[in-house]
Amino acid sequence: MAGMKREICEFVVPSKLLQPVMIPEWKWERVMMDFVSGLPVTPKKKESIWVIVDKLTKSAHFIQVRIDYSRRRLVELYVPEVVRLHGVLTSINSD
Repeated sequence: MAGMKREICEFVVPSKLLQPVMIPEWKWERVMMDFVSGLPVTPKKKESIWVIVDKLTKSAHFIQVRIDYSRRRLVELYVPEVVRLHGVLTSINSD
């Protein structure tokens, strides 16, 4: 048991390096986004889903996309799907 505790302490980031999480003041002010890919291909040849999540409410938009969409095409989808409903955001986090 002591060996397991030591391994966990070595693996976990020391608390002095952690940064506080910024809590948004208003819904759809800050979002996170990512792609879920490798899904079965739809009749319109889309095999991915673009997931856009509000950091405050955890509500989300799920947009069917193709893996080869350009950034320009994603913006063309983003404006009517997100900006039209929620306005321009303060920040976007993605990896």
